[in-house]
Amino acid sequence: MVTSPEELSGALESVGYLPDEGIATAAFLAHRLGRPLFCEGEPGTGKTSLAVALAKALDVPLIKLQCHEGIDLTQALYDWDFPRQLLHLRALEAASGGALDSDLAEKSLYSRRFLLARPLLRALEESPCVLLVDEVDRADDEFEAFLLEVLGENAVTVPELGEVRAAVPPLVVLTSNRTREVHDALKRRCLYHWLSHPSLPREVEILRRRLPDLSERLATQVASAARRLRELELLKPPGVAESIDWAQALTALGRTELDAESAAATLGAVLKYREDTQRVVAAGLDRLLAG
Repeated sequence: MVTSPEELSGALESVGYLPDEGIATAAFLAHRLGRPLFCEGEPGTGKTSLAVALAKALDVPLIKLQCHEGIDLTQALYDWDFPRQLLHLRALEAASGGALDSDLAEKSLYSRRFLLARPLLRALEESPCVLLVDEVDRADDEFEAFLLEVLGENAVTVPELGEVRAAVPPLVVLTSNRTREVHDALKRRCLYHWLSHPSLPREVEILRRRLPDLSERLATQVASAARRLRELELLKPPGVAESIDWAQALTALGRTELDAESAAATLGAVLKYREDTQRVVAAGLDRLLAG
């Protein structure tokens, strides 16, 4: 149990995540109040990494539910292991010589041994833990309503087995890239935080923390160039992850400075669309690097 945002910030830094004051405070309040933390922001701003770092900092398991279009309860909550149930049924038939009691057979089929716990059920059973519900904006309205119910009760009912309730509510982090608006009812259940791209000094610090051999000069050049790329109208502006990839690529090539030649050779590490690369090259790499 951490006792202050400052203590949580230090714990996050110790596992390699450098939070600003807003992130540390929001995460601390979510932990202390037992409320889900809803994180929105541009891709690459560290939303998913925050959940991973929280699990490491608090020394608890991380359970991830990756949302996608069409996700249903069997993928998120639980399912039955039908192949094992069938084998079990055949074994019972063989042992009974064909005189199988159907009621007893059905009861034995729907026992905990044949239940496949998916992320939501695992989070309730294995708490304390950090539950990451990643890209919740990709799920549909029906799933969002079910998720709201689970987060409100910290419990679910498996009809064949009864209620499963978390002894300690999991620390829930929901992320969204705003591909669609999430309903207000879910947001009201959560604490909210918008993650922006880091400031230049903080991004330099992140790069040097992740890549200890990176010089301050090259880290500053990479972070500055990445910030300028984010100001362009790109299909996929680079996040911090791309800045780290760019710095790693330059280091692997033995480059000690980000000039136009080095940038042209390594643009594939930071830009992920052909149209973005063409736009940046057409604008002039010298102008980009000179600011």
